[in-house]
Amino acid sequence: MRKFSIILLVMLTSISMRSQKSNPNYDAELAKELGADEYGMKTFVFVMLKTGVNESTDKALKDSCFAGHMANINRLVEEKKLLVAGPMGKNDKSYRGIFILDVPNIEEASALLQTDPAIKAQFLEPELYTWYGSAALATYLEFSDKVWKTGF
Repeated sequence: MRKFSIILLVMLTSISMRSQKSNPNYDAELAKELGADEYGMKTFVFVMLKTGVNESTDKALKDSCFAGHMANINRLVEEKKLLVAGPMGKNDKSYRGIFILDVPNIEEASALLQTDPAIKAQFLEPELYTWYGSAALATYLEFSDKVWKTGF
């Protein structure tokens, strides 16, 4: 029985050692700068933008609100609070677009979203979720700005 216990212990130790990998490319300074945990992850806020309750047909109002929406997106990107934004394709759930905000909680995200004229006017309605993803997502913006040719 003692021999079996020793063999089992050696096997379990071997399995445990193989399941914990060290990353030879780990950059502690970058991980700290990006707010990464030991897994290279952090909490963001994922936002689904849905069609809101405002059904106004006032074209000038809608144009103004959506121009403000785009300006607000650009401002949040410059502040490095908004990492990902984009429209959704046609769907039966009234989803209009997504945001991934680099903020730690729903409350801070909600406050940022209230600076968006299309959300304030209820043309868009946000659904907010905490999301645990790669802290390196923040580096996306550096390259995003290098691949577009024509702006909105």
